[in-house]
Amino acid sequence: MPTFPSTRHVRTAIVGVAAVVAVVLSGCTSAPAEPTATPLPRPALTLSIGALLPQTGSLAAFGPAAQAGVDLAVQEINDADVGLTITTSSQDAGDATADVATASTTTLIDSGVSVIIGALSDGVSKKVIDQIVNAGVVQISPGNVSLDFSRYADDNLYWRTAPSCAREGAALGEQIARSGAQSLGIVYQSGYCEPGLPEALADAFEREGGTVVSRVAFDAASTTLSAEVAEVVAGSPAAVAVLTPTLAKLAVPDLAAAGFTGEELYFVGLPISDQSAEIAAGSLAGATATRPGLDLSTMTDFTDRLLEINPALTEFRYAAESYDAVVLAALAALAANDTSGVAIAAELQEVSGGSGGGEKATTFEQAARVILEGNTVDYDGPSGRITFDQNGDPSDAVIGLFAYGADNGLTRID
Repeated sequence: MPTFPSTRHVRTAIVGVAAVVAVVLSGCTSAPAEPTATPLPRPALTLSIGALLPQTGSLAAFGPAAQAGVDLAVQEINDADVGLTITTSSQDAGDATADVATASTTTLIDSGVSVIIGALSDGVSKKVIDQIVNAGVVQISPGNVSLDFSRYADDNLYWRTAPSCAREGAALGEQIARSGAQSLGIVYQSGYCEPGLPEALADAFEREGGTVVSRVAFDAASTTLSAEVAEVVAGSPAAVAVLTPTLAKLAVPDLAAAGFTGEELYFVGLPISDQSAEIAAGSLAGATATRPGLDLSTMTDFTDRLLEINPALTEFRYAAESYDAVVLAALAALAANDTSGVAIAAELQEVSGGSGGGEKATTFEQAARVILEGNTVDYDGPSGRITFDQNGDPSDAVIGLFAYGADNGLTRID
Protein backbone atom coordinates (compact mmCIF):
# COMPACT_ATOMS: atom_id res chain seq x y z
CA MET A 1 0.00 0.00 0.00
CA PRO A 2 1.29 3.47 -0.72
CA THR A 3 2.54 5.58 2.18
CA PHE A 4 0.86 8.94 2.42
CA PRO A 5 2.43 12.04 3.98
CA SER A 6 1.90 12.25 7.73
CA THR A 7 -0.14 15.13 9.06
CA ARG A 8 1.85 15.20 12.26
CA HIS A 9 4.13 18.18 12.85
CA VAL A 10 6.37 19.11 15.71
CA ARG A 11 7.10 22.71 16.58
CA THR A 12 10.73 23.01 17.59
CA ALA A 13 11.89 25.98 19.60
CA ILE A 14 15.52 26.72 18.93
CA VAL A 15 17.36 29.36 20.81
CA GLY A 16 19.21 31.47 18.23
CA VAL A 17 22.54 32.95 19.16
CA ALA A 18 23.69 36.13 17.40
CA ALA A 19 27.24 35.94 18.64
CA VAL A 20 29.39 33.39 20.35
CA VAL A 21 30.96 34.69 23.55
CA ALA A 22 33.55 32.66 25.34
CA VAL A 23 33.04 32.85 29.08
CA VAL A 24 35.83 31.54 31.22
CA LEU A 25 34.94 30.87 34.82
CA SER A 26 37.13 28.67 37.01
CA GLY A 27 38.58 27.11 33.88
CA CYS A 28 35.16 25.97 32.50
CA THR A 29 33.26 26.93 29.33
CA SER A 30 29.45 27.12 29.33
CA ALA A 31 27.72 24.51 27.13
CA PRO A 32 25.37 25.70 24.34
CA ALA A 33 21.64 25.34 25.00
CA GLU A 34 20.08 22.17 23.57
CA PRO A 35 17.10 22.56 21.20
CA THR A 36 13.82 21.39 22.67
CA ALA A 37 10.71 20.02 20.95
CA THR A 38 7.17 20.83 21.95
CA PRO A 39 4.21 19.06 20.32
CA LEU A 40 1.56 21.25 18.78
CA PRO A 41 -1.66 21.67 20.76
CA ARG A 42 -4.27 19.10 19.71
CA PRO A 43 -8.02 19.42 19.40
CA ALA A 44 -10.14 16.73 21.05
CA LEU A 45 -10.89 13.94 18.58
CA THR A 46 -13.96 11.71 18.27
CA LEU A 47 -13.64 8.52 16.24
CA SER A 48 -16.70 6.52 15.18
CA ILE A 49 -16.07 2.79 14.70
CA GLY A 50 -18.52 0.18 13.42
CA ALA A 51 -18.34 -3.54 14.22
CA LEU A 52 -19.43 -5.86 11.39
CA LEU A 53 -19.26 -9.20 13.20
CA PRO A 54 -21.33 -12.40 13.01
CA GLN A 55 -24.41 -12.47 15.20
CA THR A 56 -26.06 -15.13 13.01
CA GLY A 57 -24.84 -17.75 10.55
CA SER A 58 -22.08 -20.33 10.56
CA LEU A 59 -19.53 -18.13 12.38
CA ALA A 60 -21.91 -16.79 15.02
CA ALA A 61 -20.07 -18.75 17.72
CA PHE A 62 -17.08 -16.43 17.25
CA GLY A 63 -19.00 -13.18 17.22
CA PRO A 64 -19.14 -12.72 21.01
CA ALA A 65 -15.36 -12.97 21.45
CA ALA A 66 -14.66 -10.59 18.58
CA GLN A 67 -17.26 -8.14 19.89
CA ALA A 68 -15.77 -8.35 23.38
CA GLY A 69 -12.37 -7.52 21.91
CA VAL A 70 -13.82 -4.44 20.23
CA ASP A 71 -15.70 -3.36 23.36
CA LEU A 72 -12.68 -3.87 25.64
CA ALA A 73 -10.42 -1.81 23.38
CA VAL A 74 -12.97 1.01 23.18
CA GLN A 75 -13.38 1.04 26.96
CA GLU A 76 -9.63 1.16 27.60
CA ILE A 77 -9.01 3.82 24.96
CA ASN A 78 -11.72 6.07 26.36
CA ASP A 79 -10.47 5.48 29.91
CA ALA A 80 -6.92 6.48 28.88
CA ASP A 81 -8.10 10.11 28.52
CA VAL A 82 -5.62 11.11 25.82
CA GLY A 83 -7.92 13.43 23.89
CA LEU A 84 -9.51 10.73 21.74
CA THR A 85 -13.03 9.42 22.35
CA ILE A 86 -14.41 6.43 20.46
CA THR A 87 -18.07 5.80 19.77
CA THR A 88 -19.20 2.42 18.41
CA SER A 89 -22.12 0.70 16.78
CA SER A 90 -22.53 -2.97 15.85
CA GLN A 91 -24.29 -4.75 13.00
CA ASP A 92 -24.68 -8.40 12.07
CA ALA A 93 -22.28 -9.68 9.40
CA GLY A 94 -24.15 -12.96 8.96
CA ASP A 95 -22.23 -15.35 6.73
CA ALA A 96 -21.50 -15.76 3.04
CA THR A 97 -24.68 -17.76 2.40
CA ALA A 98 -26.95 -14.80 3.19
CA ASP A 99 -26.93 -11.17 2.15
CA VAL A 100 -27.12 -9.76 5.66
CA ALA A 101 -23.83 -7.85 5.53
CA THR A 102 -24.72 -5.49 2.69
CA ALA A 103 -27.59 -3.87 4.59
CA SER A 104 -25.56 -3.89 7.80
CA THR A 105 -22.69 -2.12 6.07
CA THR A 106 -25.06 0.49 4.67
CA THR A 107 -26.35 1.14 8.17
CA LEU A 108 -22.84 1.58 9.55
CA ILE A 109 -21.71 3.87 6.74
CA ASP A 110 -24.86 5.96 6.98
CA SER A 111 -24.19 6.39 10.71
CA GLY A 112 -20.90 8.12 9.88
CA VAL A 113 -18.28 5.55 10.90
CA SER A 114 -14.69 6.08 9.73
CA VAL A 115 -13.59 2.50 10.47
CA ILE A 116 -15.35 -0.86 10.21
CA ILE A 117 -13.96 -3.81 12.18
CA GLY A 118 -14.85 -6.99 10.31
CA ALA A 119 -15.87 -9.17 8.77
CA LEU A 120 -14.52 -12.50 10.00
CA SER A 121 -15.61 -14.38 6.88
CA ASP A 122 -13.70 -13.97 3.61
CA GLY A 123 -16.95 -14.40 1.70
CA VAL A 124 -18.69 -11.66 3.66
CA SER A 125 -15.81 -9.21 3.23
CA LYS A 126 -15.81 -9.87 -0.51
CA LYS A 127 -19.47 -8.86 -0.59
CA VAL A 128 -18.91 -5.51 1.12
CA ILE A 129 -15.32 -4.40 0.50
CA ASP A 130 -16.19 -2.27 -2.54
CA GLN A 131 -19.06 -0.67 -0.65
CA ILE A 132 -16.72 0.24 2.22
CA VAL A 133 -13.90 1.48 -0.04
CA ASN A 134 -16.25 3.61 -2.12
CA ALA A 135 -17.42 5.31 1.08
CA GLY A 136 -13.84 6.22 2.04
CA VAL A 137 -14.08 4.09 5.18
CA VAL A 138 -11.25 1.95 6.56
CA GLN A 139 -11.94 -1.79 6.87
CA ILE A 140 -9.83 -3.82 9.31
CA SER A 141 -10.68 -7.53 9.40
CA PRO A 142 -9.70 -9.62 12.42
CA GLY A 143 -10.38 -12.89 10.58
CA ASN A 144 -9.96 -12.70 6.78
CA VAL A 145 -7.31 -15.07 5.45
CA SER A 146 -7.76 -15.14 1.66
CA LEU A 147 -4.80 -14.11 -0.49
CA ASP A 148 -7.23 -12.16 -2.67
CA PHE A 149 -7.21 -9.31 -0.17
CA SER A 150 -3.43 -8.90 -0.47
CA ARG A 151 -3.77 -7.75 -4.06
CA TYR A 152 -7.20 -6.12 -3.98
CA ALA A 153 -7.70 -2.63 -5.46
CA ASP A 154 -8.74 -1.10 -2.14
CA ASP A 155 -7.38 2.47 -2.29
CA ASN A 156 -5.25 1.71 0.80
CA LEU A 157 -8.42 1.26 2.88
CA TYR A 158 -8.45 -2.52 3.53
CA TRP A 159 -6.29 -3.99 6.33
CA ARG A 160 -6.34 -7.11 8.47
CA THR A 161 -4.87 -8.22 11.77
CA ALA A 162 -5.19 -11.91 10.80
CA PRO A 163 -2.42 -13.42 8.65
CA SER A 164 -3.23 -14.79 5.21
CA CYS A 165 -3.90 -18.50 4.94
CA ALA A 166 -0.77 -18.87 2.83
CA ARG A 167 1.33 -17.99 5.88
CA GLU A 168 -0.55 -20.55 7.99
CA GLY A 169 -0.24 -23.21 5.28
CA ALA A 170 3.50 -22.65 4.98
CA ALA A 171 3.93 -22.98 8.75
CA LEU A 172 2.05 -26.30 8.77
CA GLY A 173 3.93 -27.64 5.74
CA GLU A 174 7.25 -26.94 7.43
CA GLN A 175 6.06 -28.61 10.64
CA ILE A 176 4.95 -31.77 8.80
CA ALA A 177 8.35 -32.03 7.13
CA ARG A 178 10.13 -31.51 10.46
CA SER A 179 8.08 -34.33 11.95
CA GLY A 180 9.81 -36.76 9.60
CA ALA A 181 7.03 -37.51 7.11
CA GLN A 182 8.38 -37.98 3.58
CA SER A 183 5.05 -38.05 1.73
CA LEU A 184 1.80 -36.14 2.22
CA GLY A 185 -1.82 -36.34 1.14
CA ILE A 186 -3.97 -33.19 1.26
CA VAL A 187 -7.76 -33.06 1.44
CA TYR A 188 -9.12 -29.53 1.32
CA GLN A 189 -12.37 -27.62 1.11
CA SER A 190 -13.00 -25.90 -2.23
CA GLY A 191 -13.19 -22.14 -1.84
CA TYR A 192 -11.54 -22.12 1.58
CA CYS A 193 -8.36 -20.09 1.05
CA GLU A 194 -8.05 -21.74 -2.32
CA PRO A 195 -5.62 -21.96 -4.01
CA GLY A 196 -3.35 -20.15 -1.55
CA LEU A 197 -3.68 -22.51 1.42
CA PRO A 198 -3.15 -25.93 -0.23
CA GLU A 199 -0.49 -24.51 -2.53
CA ALA A 200 1.47 -22.85 0.28
CA LEU A 201 1.32 -26.01 2.40
CA ALA A 202 2.47 -28.21 -0.50
CA ASP A 203 5.25 -25.81 -1.52
CA ALA A 204 6.61 -25.56 2.03
CA PHE A 205 6.52 -29.34 2.49
CA GLU A 206 8.29 -29.97 -0.81
CA ARG A 207 10.93 -27.29 -0.12
CA GLU A 208 11.86 -29.33 2.93
CA GLY A 209 12.33 -32.45 0.78
CA GLY A 210 8.90 -34.08 1.03
CA THR A 211 6.57 -35.23 -1.76
CA VAL A 212 2.86 -34.46 -2.06
CA VAL A 213 1.38 -37.70 -3.43
CA SER A 214 -2.31 -36.74 -3.50
CA ARG A 215 -4.39 -33.58 -3.32
CA VAL A 216 -8.19 -33.85 -3.30
CA ALA A 217 -10.84 -31.13 -3.00
CA PHE A 218 -14.34 -31.40 -1.53
CA ASP A 219 -17.38 -29.15 -1.55
CA ALA A 220 -18.42 -27.05 1.45
CA ALA A 221 -21.91 -28.60 1.18
CA SER A 222 -20.54 -32.14 1.65
CA THR A 223 -22.16 -34.39 4.25
CA THR A 224 -19.59 -37.18 3.87
CA LEU A 225 -15.96 -37.28 2.80
CA SER A 226 -15.59 -41.04 2.36
CA ALA A 227 -14.82 -40.85 -1.37
CA GLU A 228 -12.34 -38.01 -0.97
CA VAL A 229 -10.53 -39.70 1.91
CA ALA A 230 -10.32 -42.94 -0.07
CA GLU A 231 -8.75 -41.07 -2.99
CA VAL A 232 -6.17 -39.40 -0.75
CA VAL A 233 -5.32 -42.65 1.04
CA ALA A 234 -4.88 -44.43 -2.30
CA GLY A 235 -1.69 -42.41 -2.78
CA SER A 236 -0.17 -44.12 0.30
CA PRO A 237 0.92 -40.92 2.05
CA ALA A 238 2.83 -41.05 5.33
CA ALA A 239 0.69 -38.18 6.65
CA VAL A 240 -2.55 -36.43 5.75
CA ALA A 241 -3.41 -32.75 6.09
CA VAL A 242 -7.07 -31.70 6.32
CA LEU A 243 -7.80 -28.09 5.38
CA THR A 244 -11.29 -26.88 6.29
CA PRO A 245 -12.79 -24.51 8.86
CA THR A 246 -15.81 -26.64 9.81
CA LEU A 247 -15.85 -30.07 8.13
CA ALA A 248 -12.78 -31.90 9.44
CA LYS A 249 -15.17 -33.89 11.66
CA LEU A 250 -16.39 -35.60 8.46
CA ALA A 251 -12.88 -36.69 7.45
CA VAL A 252 -11.54 -38.00 10.76
CA PRO A 253 -13.66 -41.19 11.07
CA ASP A 254 -12.76 -42.35 7.54
CA LEU A 255 -9.11 -41.48 8.06
CA ALA A 256 -9.10 -43.43 11.32
CA ALA A 257 -10.68 -46.41 9.59
CA ALA A 258 -7.89 -46.26 6.99
CA GLY A 259 -5.27 -46.30 9.75
CA PHE A 260 -4.49 -42.58 9.94
CA THR A 261 -4.67 -41.38 13.52
CA GLY A 262 -2.62 -39.34 15.92
CA GLU A 263 0.74 -38.16 14.69
CA GLU A 264 -0.14 -38.83 11.04
CA LEU A 265 -2.88 -36.17 11.01
CA TYR A 266 -2.53 -32.40 10.53
CA PHE A 267 -5.20 -29.72 10.47
CA VAL A 268 -5.76 -26.11 9.53
CA GLY A 269 -9.07 -24.79 10.76
CA LEU A 270 -9.86 -27.61 13.22
CA PRO A 271 -8.87 -25.96 16.54
CA ILE A 272 -12.48 -25.03 17.26
CA SER A 273 -14.03 -26.45 20.40
CA ASP A 274 -17.44 -27.28 18.97
CA GLN A 275 -15.87 -29.25 16.11
CA SER A 276 -13.37 -31.37 18.02
CA ALA A 277 -16.11 -32.18 20.55
CA GLU A 278 -17.97 -34.05 17.80
CA ILE A 279 -14.98 -36.32 17.09
CA ALA A 280 -14.51 -39.58 18.98
CA ALA A 281 -12.25 -39.15 22.00
CA GLY A 282 -8.73 -40.37 21.35
CA SER A 283 -8.88 -40.27 17.55
CA LEU A 284 -7.00 -36.97 17.50
CA ALA A 285 -4.38 -37.77 20.13
CA GLY A 286 -0.99 -36.66 18.84
CA ALA A 287 -2.40 -34.80 15.83
CA THR A 288 -1.14 -31.29 15.06
CA ALA A 289 -3.15 -28.19 14.19
CA THR A 290 -2.38 -24.54 13.51
CA ARG A 291 -4.01 -21.37 14.78
CA PRO A 292 -2.81 -17.80 14.24
CA GLY A 293 -1.95 -15.64 17.23
CA LEU A 294 -0.19 -15.79 20.56
CA ASP A 295 -1.06 -18.32 23.26
CA LEU A 296 -4.09 -16.77 24.96
CA SER A 297 -3.98 -19.44 27.69
CA THR A 298 -0.88 -17.69 29.03
CA MET A 299 -2.43 -14.23 28.70
CA THR A 300 -4.81 -14.39 31.63
CA ASP A 301 -4.69 -10.64 32.16
CA PHE A 302 -6.17 -10.13 28.69
CA THR A 303 -8.73 -12.94 28.92
CA ASP A 304 -9.79 -11.81 32.40
CA ARG A 305 -10.45 -8.34 31.02
CA LEU A 306 -12.49 -9.87 28.22
CA LEU A 307 -14.53 -11.82 30.76
CA GLU A 308 -15.33 -8.58 32.53
CA ILE A 309 -16.86 -7.41 29.25
CA ASN A 310 -18.68 -10.71 28.61
CA PRO A 311 -18.61 -13.25 31.48
CA ALA A 312 -20.21 -15.91 29.25
CA LEU A 313 -17.19 -16.25 26.94
CA THR A 314 -15.70 -19.72 26.58
CA GLU A 315 -14.15 -19.28 23.12
CA PHE A 316 -11.66 -16.40 22.69
CA ARG A 317 -10.76 -16.79 19.04
CA TYR A 318 -10.62 -13.46 17.15
CA ALA A 319 -10.82 -11.43 20.38
CA ALA A 320 -7.17 -10.36 20.29
CA GLU A 321 -7.25 -9.57 16.58
CA SER A 322 -10.40 -7.48 17.04
CA TYR A 323 -8.94 -5.66 20.05
CA ASP A 324 -5.76 -4.79 18.16
CA ALA A 325 -7.74 -3.64 15.11
CA VAL A 326 -9.48 -1.01 17.25
CA VAL A 327 -6.26 0.06 18.99
CA LEU A 328 -4.40 0.45 15.70
CA ALA A 329 -7.24 2.52 14.23
CA ALA A 330 -7.19 4.78 17.30
CA LEU A 331 -3.40 5.18 17.21
CA ALA A 332 -3.53 6.00 13.50
CA ALA A 333 -6.15 8.67 14.21
CA LEU A 334 -3.91 10.15 16.91
CA ALA A 335 -0.87 10.03 14.65
CA ALA A 336 -2.81 11.76 11.86
CA ASN A 337 -4.57 14.12 14.30
CA ASP A 338 -7.56 13.35 12.08
CA THR A 339 -10.38 10.78 12.28
CA SER A 340 -11.27 10.54 8.58
CA GLY A 341 -10.89 7.14 6.97
CA VAL A 342 -8.27 8.29 4.47
CA ALA A 343 -6.15 9.95 7.17
CA ILE A 344 -6.30 6.86 9.39
CA ALA A 345 -5.33 4.58 6.49
CA ALA A 346 -2.28 6.75 5.79
CA GLU A 347 -0.89 6.08 9.29
CA LEU A 348 -1.79 2.42 9.90
CA GLN A 349 1.40 0.92 8.51
CA GLU A 350 3.59 3.25 10.56
CA VAL A 351 1.85 2.77 13.94
CA SER A 352 2.06 -1.01 13.47
CA GLY A 353 5.82 -0.86 12.98
CA GLY A 354 5.67 -1.62 9.27
CA SER A 355 7.52 1.64 8.55
CA GLY A 356 9.11 4.51 10.43
CA GLY A 357 11.27 2.62 12.94
CA GLY A 358 9.03 3.55 15.84
CA GLU A 359 9.34 3.07 19.59
CA LYS A 360 7.86 -0.22 20.85
CA ALA A 361 4.68 -0.09 22.94
CA THR A 362 2.38 -2.89 24.06
CA THR A 363 -0.62 -0.98 25.39
CA PHE A 364 -2.76 1.76 23.91
CA GLU A 365 -1.87 4.20 26.68
CA GLN A 366 1.88 3.65 26.22
CA ALA A 367 1.58 4.00 22.48
CA ALA A 368 -0.60 7.10 22.68
CA ARG A 369 1.93 8.84 24.93
CA VAL A 370 4.68 8.19 22.39
CA ILE A 371 2.59 9.83 19.69
CA LEU A 372 1.54 12.75 21.87
CA GLU A 373 5.21 13.44 22.64
CA GLY A 374 5.76 13.91 18.92
CA ASN A 375 7.41 10.56 18.25
CA THR A 376 6.71 7.47 16.12
CA VAL A 377 5.26 4.35 17.71
CA ASP A 378 5.45 0.63 16.89
CA TYR A 379 2.49 -1.09 18.58
CA ASP A 380 2.35 -4.82 19.31
CA GLY A 381 -0.72 -6.10 21.14
CA PRO A 382 -2.28 -9.33 22.37
CA SER A 383 -2.50 -10.75 18.83
CA GLY A 384 1.29 -10.53 18.54
CA ARG A 385 3.57 -8.70 16.12
CA ILE A 386 1.38 -7.02 13.54
CA THR A 387 3.80 -5.03 11.34
CA PHE A 388 1.56 -4.19 8.40
CA ASP A 389 3.20 -4.50 5.00
CA GLN A 390 2.35 -2.41 1.95
CA ASN A 391 -0.64 -4.67 1.22
CA GLY A 392 -2.18 -4.23 4.67
CA ASP A 393 -1.18 -7.74 5.78
CA PRO A 394 0.44 -8.45 9.19
CA SER A 395 3.80 -9.64 7.89
CA ASP A 396 5.14 -10.80 11.27
CA ALA A 397 1.99 -12.54 12.50
CA VAL A 398 2.50 -15.52 14.79
CA ILE A 399 1.21 -18.96 13.74
CA GLY A 400 0.69 -21.24 16.73
CA LEU A 401 1.18 -25.03 16.59
CA PHE A 402 -1.01 -27.23 18.78
CA ALA A 403 -1.08 -30.93 19.68
CA TYR A 404 -4.25 -32.81 20.53
CA GLY A 405 -4.52 -34.92 23.65
CA ALA A 406 -6.55 -38.05 24.35
CA ASP A 407 -9.58 -35.91 25.21
CA ASN A 408 -9.24 -33.93 21.94
CA GLY A 409 -8.02 -30.96 23.98
CA LEU A 410 -5.33 -28.71 22.56
CA THR A 411 -1.89 -27.96 23.99
CA ARG A 412 0.35 -25.39 22.38
CA ILE A 413 3.70 -26.89 21.35
CA ASP A 414 5.59 -24.06 19.64
